[in-house]
Formats: sequence, structure tokens, C-alpha cells
Amino acid sequence: MKVLQIVKTAYRATIEEQDDTIVWLSHALCGAGAELDVVLQGNAVNYAVAAQNAAGLSFGDWRQTEPPRIARDIASLIQKNVSVFASNEDLRERGIDGSALLDGVKQVSRGEMAALFERYDSIWQW
Repeated sequence: MKVLQIVKTAYRATIEEQDDTIVWLSHALCGAGAELDVVLQGNAVNYAVAAQNAAGLSFGDWRQTEPPRIARDIASLIQKNVSVFASNEDLRERGIDGSALLDGVKQVSRGEMAALFERYDSIWQW
């Protein structure tokens, strides 16, 4: 069964866990032999930006000593032959140029989504 995961909510639990829960789940599922790909939409398109750095993150006196490394986690998925797509329109709405994206991230328009969905047995939206 080939699964397409749509991730819209960004930075969910990244302070507490240092990983996005769905990106982490994707790694775990791949490790168990699942065939899956990922679409980044909404604020989650930020995950595809190569030059991210959450080091120095703090709230009041509290400092994040192990910041999330989402771009590294996405790049690792791509290295595991997971196709990672990012919504063109959501990138554009956030002022993210295609040249800022990680190598291997594929841009897809909202109009192309239906054809993309046809390639999968199941679609999970997070």
C-alpha cells in the first residue's frame, strides 16, 4: 500500500520533542518498510527550506538546548527515497523562493494535487 501524507500543521511538538511528530512517524514507517511520500502544505512548507536554524531559541529564561532540525529530517526522508512535495501556492504566499528549498523537494500546484492523489492507495492528512 502506497501512502501519501499531507502535512499542513508546522512545528507541532518541536519544542518538547525536537522532532515534528509526523516527520518522525514517516521515518519510523519507512524503517518498517512502508511506501510513503509527503506533501507539505500551509505553514509546513517552511520545512522544505534548507537554511533553517532554531539554535538560540528561548522563552524568558528557558533556552532550547536541543533545537529541532526539521530541514535535516526532511532531507533524510528524501535520502530514503521518499518523494517530498511542497505546494507552490503556499510557498509563494510565504515568500519562499524555489531556490531556498532543499535539494530533491518537488514543487506541485494545487491544481496538480488531484492527479498526485491518484497515484496513492491511501491519503493521510495531518
